[in-house]
Amino acid sequence: MTELIPAPGHVTGQGSRFFELGPATRVAAGEGTERTERWLRASLGAATGLPLTPGQADEADVIRLAIDPVVAKDLGEEGYRLAVTPEAVHLAGGGPAGLFWGAQTLRQLLGPDAYRRAPLPDRQWQLPEIHVQDAPRFRWRGLMLDVSRHFMPKDGVLRYLDLMAAHKLNIFHFHLTDDQGWRVEIRKYPRLTEVGSWRARTKFGHRASPLWDDKPHGGYYTQDDIREIVAYAAERHITVVPEIDVPGHSQAAIAAYPELGNTDVIDTSALTVWDTWGINPNVLAPTDNTLRFYEGVFEELLELFPSEFIHVGGDECLKDQWRQSPTAQERIRELGLKDEDELQAWFIGHFDKWLAARGRRLIGWDEILEGGLAKGATVSSWRGYAGGIAAARAGHDVVMCPEQQVYLDHRQDAGADEPVPIGYVRTLEDVYRFEPVPAELTPDEARHVLGTQANVWTEVMEDHARVDYQTFPRLAAFAEVAWSSLPAPAERDFADFERRMAAHYGRLDALGVAYRPPAGPRPWQRRPGVLGRPIDGPPPNR
Repeated sequence: MTELIPAPGHVTGQGSRFFELGPATRVAAGEGTERTERWLRASLGAATGLPLTPGQADEADVIRLAIDPVVAKDLGEEGYRLAVTPEAVHLAGGGPAGLFWGAQTLRQLLGPDAYRRAPLPDRQWQLPEIHVQDAPRFRWRGLMLDVSRHFMPKDGVLRYLDLMAAHKLNIFHFHLTDDQGWRVEIRKYPRLTEVGSWRARTKFGHRASPLWDDKPHGGYYTQDDIREIVAYAAERHITVVPEIDVPGHSQAAIAAYPELGNTDVIDTSALTVWDTWGINPNVLAPTDNTLRFYEGVFEELLELFPSEFIHVGGDECLKDQWRQSPTAQERIRELGLKDEDELQAWFIGHFDKWLAARGRRLIGWDEILEGGLAKGATVSSWRGYAGGIAAARAGHDVVMCPEQQVYLDHRQDAGADEPVPIGYVRTLEDVYRFEPVPAELTPDEARHVLGTQANVWTEVMEDHARVDYQTFPRLAAFAEVAWSSLPAPAERDFADFERRMAAHYGRLDALGVAYRPPAGPRPWQRRPGVLGRPIDGPPPNR
């Protein structure tokens, strides 16, 4: 079982001999290896039924775990070396994270049944004699999950953290607020969840669909839920980056606290949590009251999320209400701004400085470039490559996540059976040939590309099976793009990736992932008659 995903940097010694795991196999854990030791015993112990008791490094029939400064020097903190002989297994990481990623490779080598939660009868557990040396290409290997449009209960989030870990992804971008729901408890403002966390009904399919689900939809994470999610992620060397969307995509917050909206333009007290999809005209008022309110939100958020980055959204903020608002126009004059774009830049810039004063970094969607980019801001480039190129050339860090390439809510095939077809066709091969670093950047500019991220927007994904279908198997291809040092897109060996995927589907099956099969959706994965929004032709590569 050497069909590894993502592909490691260097593999040798795939001989015919094996290391046999059995009741006497021990784990010798060196200093600093505690997280991987716990994970290895819990996951492999459950799948194999073996005790994997503590042992000594000089024993035979042992799995040795170590943090090695030589590995750190040669491969970096996230690099690892895995050496399997018939007598012992030696796994060394450049740091704790590198050791953990090496443990993911070890698990893959044991075969699909190593991903089960209980042992199957009459299984033999063998690791092939092999030497793997590996390290990631990018430090930011992300997955964004939208839990606002459709709430994912806590257990589902923990499950996705496990799936990310299995694919060596290390940034979980947690999209917690939007027009359709506020999903995190803020004790200072209880109505955000009392009112803002549920809606009376939900559009079924694309926003042009005539279909509705008339059942109320909602849910939120308590602060203790968030602490559990963050701790669970940290055990797997995954950083959780929260997103609180401002100043657009904010109707759920305005429904809870009407004074946050543009009260001099519309009756904000009549607004409810939005029940359909699209770009919403109801945006936050650019007032001191709004700034103080969201400072209160972020104060509690910083206590929950220790991440370096805090995402503030900033996308798709329609400016019509600001153009009509005497209050907004007075603020533009008072601040000496040119227009509403600069007003949004002022709004984002306020939180850039506010977060920087507390030792954090602001990240936002590429619309935050409009009107002038805040001094310390990092850009999530989603509207193609252009925003990322502009930001990198201006000396700002960038995460590349262009909609046309790695939005996994886009359809996977042009066939009529594809459920709720949204956007461009993005096949498994298309994702595999995605290149995060634009060729236009110089080497110095390219250093600002922190990495890449796949985004999963859940308007038409009402449960975890729908999320699974859209996300997998394409997330496996994306993970290889984010981790492995691949050749140029046209030169990548997709046939070899497909060969390795044939084994990887067995791992996904063992994990219970409802992925899209290579031959197309299964009968129960189709949704005939539910309107989507397909876009014809190849996506623009810009």
